[in-house]
Amino acid sequence: MRIVLVGPPGAGKGTQASFLAENLSIPHISTGDLFRANISQGTPLGQKAQEYMRAGQLVPDEVTIGMAKSRMEEPDAGDGFLLDGFPRNIAQAEALDSYLDENGQKLDAVLDLEVPEDEVVKRIAGRRICRSDSSHVFHAQYSPPKTEGVCDVCGGELYQRDDDREETVRKRLAVYHSETEPIIDHYKAQGLVTTISALGEVGEVTERAMRALGRG
Repeated sequence: MRIVLVGPPGAGKGTQASFLAENLSIPHISTGDLFRANISQGTPLGQKAQEYMRAGQLVPDEVTIGMAKSRMEEPDAGDGFLLDGFPRNIAQAEALDSYLDENGQKLDAVLDLEVPEDEVVKRIAGRRICRSDSSHVFHAQYSPPKTEGVCDVCGGELYQRDDDREETVRKRLAVYHSETEPIIDHYKAQGLVTTISALGEVGEVTERAMRALGRG
């Protein structure tokens, strides 16, 4: 299966992508992983991306598209893949359409993870990260530490990242609505979109997604 996963920040795309890819035995291809792999390997595309990032500029679509195409051509993606974070705008969606068409392939589904905006803000703005080990993550409401401001695991100080502050989250949501949300209509015109509530336990959301793919 060839699947695109769409949803606003805080919808749990990364978590769901990992579970779905494992259940479907296809690779999970995320934009973040593409950038990290290309930069760490020093590929020409990775070097270009790093130049823009160091200058504080957005990486052009053609660089991101090139990375995604290269990854989709790897052997493990021959029978399918799950795209997470790509495409992120209409230009990238059209480039993906063209790439698949040229290779005699097609998307099987686009899963749209739906979360109310206030819930997104609550999920992200409540995160608290350990300064000593960023893998230790808590949430002010959903998984609070035993002692406020102190990591249960190592005793380090917990803090809120600038990216997780409410005003920043709302700006990220505005970008999502203006740039990424239009691809949902693009794919609806192709009859590919299924909207799934991303509220509830992780396993419940995964079950909804699998049923939408006819695998539940």
